[in-house]
Amino acid sequence: MTARNDRGNRSLAQRSLKCVMEEQVSREFPSTPVGRASSAEPLVADTPQIKPRRRGKTRARIVQIVSVLVLVVVLVFLWRFLGDKSSPRTPGAGGRNEVVPVEMAAVTQRDVPTVLKAIGNVEPLSTIAIRSQVEGVLQSVAFVPGQEVKKGAVLFQVDSRPLQAALSQAEANLLKAMAQVRQGQDIVAKDEATANNDQVIAKRDANLLEAGVIAREQYDNDVAKLKADQATVRADQSAVANLQAAQKAEQAAVENARVQLSYTTIRAPIAGKTGNLAVTAGNLVQPNATTSMVTITQSAPIYVTFSVPERDLMRIRQSSGASGLTAEVEIPGDESNHVFGKLSLVDNTVDVATGTVRLKATCQNDDRRLYPGQFVNVVLTLGIQNQAIVVPSQAVQIGQDKSFVYVVKADMTVETRTVK
Repeated sequence: MTARNDRGNRSLAQRSLKCVMEEQVSREFPSTPVGRASSAEPLVADTPQIKPRRRGKTRARIVQIVSVLVLVVVLVFLWRFLGDKSSPRTPGAGGRNEVVPVEMAAVTQRDVPTVLKAIGNVEPLSTIAIRSQVEGVLQSVAFVPGQEVKKGAVLFQVDSRPLQAALSQAEANLLKAMAQVRQGQDIVAKDEATANNDQVIAKRDANLLEAGVIAREQYDNDVAKLKADQATVRADQSAVANLQAAQKAEQAAVENARVQLSYTTIRAPIAGKTGNLAVTAGNLVQPNATTSMVTITQSAPIYVTFSVPERDLMRIRQSSGASGLTAEVEIPGDESNHVFGKLSLVDNTVDVATGTVRLKATCQNDDRRLYPGQFVNVVLTLGIQNQAIVVPSQAVQIGQDKSFVYVVKADMTVETRTVK
C-alpha cells in the first residue's frame, strides 16, 4: 500500500512539473499555429515595427522565470526523494537493513607488563672538545676523522722546538741558581768558622782579663770582632735563603716549561669516536681558540633521555627497585632488535612549562647501535600484572568518558562492558 502511494505521488509530481513548464513556455513564446497559408493573405513579411518595452513588464517576466525555476528545482527534489524512497533496497547495497558482519574473539589471560611509552633522545656519556693549550704550528694529525680512539692515544703533534728551547733556558737558569746557593752556603760556612774562632778567643780573653794578664781594651776588641763575625754569618744565611728561593722559582720555571712542552703532544682524554677535523697540519694553533680542533664523544655506555607526564612520577617512584627499572629502546628503522637499559636518573624537578619529568636510562651500547643525537622510542616497564584479562585492541571502543567492549551473551545478544 505504501509503495502504491509513493508511485502515485511520483506520477503526480511529474505531471505537475510538465504542466507548469508547458504553461510557462506558452506565456513566454505565443505564436500562431503553423498551417496552410490563406489564399487571401499573401505570404509576405510585415514591416518591422519597434515597440517600446516597459521596465515593469520585463521585471515581472524575470520574477516569473525565477519562480518557475525554483518550482522546477523543488519538484525535481520531490521526484528524486519519492523515487529513492519507493525503490526497494537489497541487503548489502547500503540500506538501513544491511547486515554488517562482525567477528568474535575469546577473552584470554596472561601476564601483562605495565609500561610507559615516550619519545627519547640519545645523549653521549661525555663530549670533549679538543683545543691546543700552546701556540705553535701543527705538525701532524695522528688519526682519521670518525675513527674510534683509545684514552691516551696521540691525536696531534704541535711544533715543540720553541718550547724545547724555553725548557733548556729554564734548566740553565736553575743550574745557575743552584750554583749560587752552593756558593752562598760556602760563604756562610767560612764566616761561621771565623765567628766560632772569635768566640773562643773572646772566652779566653775573658779569663785572661780576670787574671790581669791582658788589658781591658784588647778584650773589648775581641768581643766586638766576635759580634761582627756573627752578624756576617746571619747576613750570609739570609743571602743563602734568597738564593734558595730563587732556585725554587727556577725549578718551577723548569716544571712549567716541561708542562708546556708536553702540551705539544695532544692526546685523547677519553675513549670515544672522533668527529669532524677542523684543522689540518701546517696551520697555526693557539690556546683558547673559539673553534675546537676535533670533538670526541663517548658512546659506550650511552644515555637515553626522555620525559614523562608528572602524573606518572608517583608510579615510577613506587616501582623503582634497587636495580632500577628496565627501559626498552626501539630504534626507528631497526625495530627487529631492541636495546635495553636501566633507569639511572629521575630529575629532581618538574618542568613547569611542559608539566613533565626528565628521566635518563643508561645503555651499554657495546655494538654502537645507539647514535648520539638520534630520536628513539622508549618503553619503560613499571611492573608485571599477573594473569590479566586481555582482549584484542580492535575490540575496545572509545566512549566520551570511558572505554568499553561488546560482550556476546549466551543467548547470542550483546551488551556493553566498561574496560580499563
